[in-house]
Amino acid sequence: MIRTREVTVTYLEMLSPADLRPSQRRVIDFNVVRVAEPAPEFARFLYTAIGSKWYWIDRLPWALAEWQAHVARPEVETWVGYVNGTPCGYFELECEPGPEVQVTYFGLLASYIGRGLGGQLLTAAVQRAWALSPRRVWVHTCTLDGPTALANYQARGFRVYKRETANRELDETPPEPWPGAVRNGGSA
Repeated sequence: MIRTREVTVTYLEMLSPADLRPSQRRVIDFNVVRVAEPAPEFARFLYTAIGSKWYWIDRLPWALAEWQAHVARPEVETWVGYVNGTPCGYFELECEPGPEVQVTYFGLLASYIGRGLGGQLLTAAVQRAWALSPRRVWVHTCTLDGPTALANYQARGFRVYKRETANRELDETPPEPWPGAVRNGGSA
């Protein structure tokens, strides 16, 4: 069932690498690796497995060719966090004119939320973004995202520069990462 929901989007920025406040938590056997050979199937897996719970729906209609074109763009980088060799989350960066770097997507698989990985993964995202030599790093989050998303961005040193609120027509429940995932005890 479709219903109207008020959604607030919060835009945050960091204007200097010195603004980064790295996470002090350290999870053993956690590392972050760049996806050096972008695969559209892997990109879609990350997007749906992580974002389905948070209404990440913009890319769901994309055909394989659209995913291929997106991941092949030189201004887009995808990085994946791993715990004991298992993907636990990811971030996508996009270099923009200005020069600026946007953290376009960031998140953890549901089973890894609450284990101290979000701060570490976001620290890695911001460090990589600044390594690309922008004048600004920015991100946006909204009230549909995880309840600690905004706090994590602010804890790492991002500052709010704009908020927008609008009504959106959304399904009553977020999309499932695969059919039956919610009913069968999955993470969504």
